Amino acid sequence: MQDKVQSDVTAQIADFFASAPDLLSLYCTLEPQLFALGDVTRKLQKTQISFSAHRAFAWVWLPIHKVKGRPERYFILSFCLNRQLSSPRITESLEPYPGRWMHHLILTAPEEIDEVLLEWLREAYNFGLR
Repeated sequence: MQDKVQSDVTAQIADFFASAPDLLSLYCTLEPQLFALGDVTRKLQKTQISFSAHRAFAWVWLPIHKVKGRPERYFILSFCLNRQLSSPRITESLEPYPGRWMHHLILTAPEEIDEVLLEWLREAYNFGLR
């Protein structure tokens, strides 16, 4: 039964990346890093894949429209912290609620999933536990 569930989830993730199948391997590099943070739950939706501890702390989504000046193929990794990051890697930071900063980062290649990003994700995971 577990194999069937895993197979269904794998198919759903492949469906999510149907418009950008070349990005699936990049996602498959990122996903285990998110699960390694602790007790993480993944939720597949039509437009995003979210990762939660007590609260959602990270989201993966594909761009809907081409944006001038951005790479041809990428996905966005969004994550939430209690502070604003200052880094050229962050595409956009917003504070939708006081003390809750949403950061958006473009991912195009596995080498971008480095220790700096993993530290931000650890911080986001811990923030999601609150």
